[in-house]
Amino acid sequence: MTEIMWREGGLRAPGNPGRQIVEVPVTMLMRFDPFREVDRAFEQAFSQARQASIPMDAYRHEDSFVIHLDLPGVDPDSIDLTVERNVLTVSAERHWQPVEGDQVIATERRQGTFSRQLFLGDGLDADRIHATYEAGVLTVTIPVAPSAKPRRIEVANEPRRQAIEATAG
Repeated sequence: MTEIMWREGGLRAPGNPGRQIVEVPVTMLMRFDPFREVDRAFEQAFSQARQASIPMDAYRHEDSFVIHLDLPGVDPDSIDLTVERNVLTVSAERHWQPVEGDQVIATERRQGTFSRQLFLGDGLDADRIHATYEAGVLTVTIPVAPSAKPRRIEVANEPRRQAIEATAG
């Protein structure tokens, strides 16, 4: 058995007195992992039946809720936002097809339709939603409804009324 070690410029067999260099052409982009390939096959089979979810971050900033949704590689014209009965639906599409003559080595990026639904509370103003798309991130800003904002209620100071006692006499 010959031990083979990596060396810049190729491989060498340490037990060989002539230090023969064996050239090995590297044609693979990544190493083969049979378990990963089985997992990917199952994922692809089951993902065709369900839509892919969109990862997001959400937080409140002053009088608005801000949501960042990751949509890398998506054509902005394919992004669709709808609001119906306090449900915000975000959907987008990403497609890629190799051109004739391409030799596909790996296809790990999800393709197709992506969708996410968010339930909006009654305290949000769904009529004033604003959205922007930049660098693969969709940012949705939803203002808090004026009726849901904290407000100060003034307490009136009324003079106390005292009961008058009457005596018969």
